[in-house]
Amino acid sequence: MKLEVSKAQAFKLDTSKIAADKSISHRCAMFALLSHQPSFVRNYLEGEDTLDTLEIAKKLGLQVKKQDNGLLLTPPECIKEPNTILYCGNAGTAIRLYLGLLSAQNGIFVLSGDMYLNKRPMKRVVDPLRSIGAEILGREEGNFAPLVVVGNPKLKSFCYTSKIASAQVKSAMLLSALFADNKSVYKEPELSRDHSEKILLGMGAQIESNVQENGAVEIVIQPLKRKLKPLNLEIPADPSSAFFFALAIAITPNASGILRNVLLNKTRIEAFRILEKMGVNITYKETSKTYESIGDIIISAPKELQAVEVSEKMSWLIDEIPALAIAMACAKGVSIVRNAAELRVKETDRIKAVVQNLKLCGIDAQELDDGLKIKGGEFKKACVDSFGDHRIAMSFAIAGLKNGMEIENAEYINVSFPNFLEILSSITMVCQKG
Repeated sequence: MKLEVSKAQAFKLDTSKIAADKSISHRCAMFALLSHQPSFVRNYLEGEDTLDTLEIAKKLGLQVKKQDNGLLLTPPECIKEPNTILYCGNAGTAIRLYLGLLSAQNGIFVLSGDMYLNKRPMKRVVDPLRSIGAEILGREEGNFAPLVVVGNPKLKSFCYTSKIASAQVKSAMLLSALFADNKSVYKEPELSRDHSEKILLGMGAQIESNVQENGAVEIVIQPLKRKLKPLNLEIPADPSSAFFFALAIAITPNASGILRNVLLNKTRIEAFRILEKMGVNITYKETSKTYESIGDIIISAPKELQAVEVSEKMSWLIDEIPALAIAMACAKGVSIVRNAAELRVKETDRIKAVVQNLKLCGIDAQELDDGLKIKGGEFKKACVDSFGDHRIAMSFAIAGLKNGMEIENAEYINVSFPNFLEILSSITMVCQKG
């Protein structure tokens, strides 16, 4: 699909239609398999990634029934060995977390994805799991899918120190630790997104997380003595998805808006904090708190965006850097992003993709080994590529609000934000071709 976005005028946006949180949706489908009773989940994200995760859970024995504007998720007595490949589509979260969960189950499991996912490195999860007794086979010594998991219900307990702060690595190890022979300890250099431990703790798992003085995190996980309690929650709006419309407001003179019912977990709203440093007026109004803090985000555009340097808390920011790059390209001065080498192993090499597209738009940008350097300027209308990456597609669609934009292969937007174009159409003219 080719997408054409027209230049926007000042607007006011008040929306409660931001897509449901992708990270929490993935985890609800998986964690429901571990409960002793049916879970009930409202507002499950119906994006391609999360639907693939749910379909895998069904193949593992989860019964899914639409009921009362939500999903009733009935777990099996034990996770079943499937008679088919478990297809993860484009979802890195799905394949990496399922590696952790299935490594500790009886059976043989084959995980694969689309052409983009099967190019993404997996040894960051595979190697830690192998170190505790998991048997995982795959291309280039298990670095690339398809991957075969030979389950081992007698995994060893562990004390593992990760060199990177990664929610996917952490979650995979936490899931395996629930089935280990004794208590396990997982350490990371700084707190990564913490949905897994929060939700599992709420379901009755014995997990204790401590942040040390130097910012490092130590998590102690006890093996399950019994199945977990069921989930009962409404999934809030995804702050990573909401951020695209925060960006839209930030780069459009005299624009303002309210993004409602958004997850306010501190590990998920760091990109909004960066916009504040750039001069955007943002306030947060908490409206509820169950497993997580949830509320409204009120935003108004500044007279002028200011350049910024970003090098800390990158595990809290990594998904939003492509969109932040658009704000940086609209700002006065030179912005720099460092310590973001993780961007090179996402759905595409996001550093290369962002810089290539910005140059097509007439913006002075350059690649750094671990980030970006962007000099603010005037966007020109261009035809750019998504590179099969939903966040690249949406970031440059928002950039189109400045002076128009065409995006090739824009269908990948549906991976995480199926109604993105519906909301964007309330701001400006949008045309889809093919």
